[in-house]
Amino acid sequence: MGKLREVLEHPDELVPLIQMAYLAKRAKVLPKDESLAFCYDMLNRVSRSFAVVIQRLPPELRDAVCVFYLVLRALDTVEDDMAIAVSIKLPVLRTFHEKIYDRKWSMECGQDAYVDLMKRYPMVTDAFLRLKPGYQKVIADITHRMGDGMADFIEKEVLTVRDYDLYCHYVAGLVGIGLCQLFASSQLESKEFYEMEDLANHMGLFLQKTNIIRDFLEDIDEEPAPRMFWPKEIWGKYAKKLEDFKAPENAQPAVGCLNELVADALQHAPYSLQYMAKLRNPDVFRFCAIPQVMAIGTLALCYNNHRVFTGVVKMRRGETAKYVQLLGNMGDLYRAFELFSGRLASQAAALEQKDEHAQITRERAVYLQRLCQKGLDQLPPSQQISRPSLIQTTARGLAFAGFAYQARGYVKETWQLYMLCAMLLLLFVYTIYKR
Repeated sequence: MGKLREVLEHPDELVPLIQMAYLAKRAKVLPKDESLAFCYDMLNRVSRSFAVVIQRLPPELRDAVCVFYLVLRALDTVEDDMAIAVSIKLPVLRTFHEKIYDRKWSMECGQDAYVDLMKRYPMVTDAFLRLKPGYQKVIADITHRMGDGMADFIEKEVLTVRDYDLYCHYVAGLVGIGLCQLFASSQLESKEFYEMEDLANHMGLFLQKTNIIRDFLEDIDEEPAPRMFWPKEIWGKYAKKLEDFKAPENAQPAVGCLNELVADALQHAPYSLQYMAKLRNPDVFRFCAIPQVMAIGTLALCYNNHRVFTGVVKMRRGETAKYVQLLGNMGDLYRAFELFSGRLASQAAALEQKDEHAQITRERAVYLQRLCQKGLDQLPPSQQISRPSLIQTTARGLAFAGFAYQARGYVKETWQLYMLCAMLLLLFVYTIYKR
């Protein structure tokens, strides 16, 4: 009933939801190659959203990114498994970049689908070894750097903001750098992307900090022992222990800490826009744009929201589906960032008398709005106004026509069918102009 209510309240999201379901179904169509089939099946099992997004990429680059993702997920599985003794975990993390060349190596660890990933890891290795040497070099290098970084933090707490930035660099900034280099290796983007480590790192930090903020409750409730990445330099101002934020009586300091972390994450957003403006291949652009918009949208939802400490905070599925379909160029990206940064600026402005960090949040959000408006002004007129493409319009029209056709069997009177068709037509027009 909740999902039906969401659709009724946001009818412009209905067709994107249907299109998203189609993309998810298409993502489950596996390659004939056994190793690649395992990789894409595993991708669907561990991250359905990424499995959909990756479909945007051309086949050769898609395979490289899929394998890259699974290699790093396997590395992350070793890091996350608290049942593995540190004496075993540390050498595995530091030598994982060597194991990706070993066709026989596997390991029993992880939970749920990750157990299968680690047991059948030779399938990933086989797919990796059949990638072009340029892709292999990038994946091995990033895996080496990430494994060393993870090992450094196994027995180390995230105490300072500098620690926080460094940890996020190891687990996400390096992913951004690796993708950057894969784009250049594929020749879909210029060689300049080999040297864009700073911008790529900021993009990774923006995504990772958003995830760390959003996942507070999931992380702190993790069994057998939680691993927390909120920096003590920030949360220590508000509580003696991180667990204190779960108590209802500590709601005010918990939200104060949350808001300071959102302000910190926002500093990376302008670099994301700068990076995105350099992309030239439309498929690569869409692949990168979707998670960036999800990040700014999630930050806007988390800001000043105590539900971060009591449940799950995430964008509506229909809203996510809409952006998956919408993001085709920098104009679309600027409009999305401007919308969510505007929400953040409005919320922060209302809190300036109560929250000492609200001014920083508002200033950073307003700066982001200005960057978006300036960027929009510099774009060709065709990108300055959001219009649905001919394909999108046709798809929506066919979807609504299909609804009307299916409704014939449920409507008894002719006048009721006409009324339903009229309503569907109005809804179709609404979804076109709601962009």
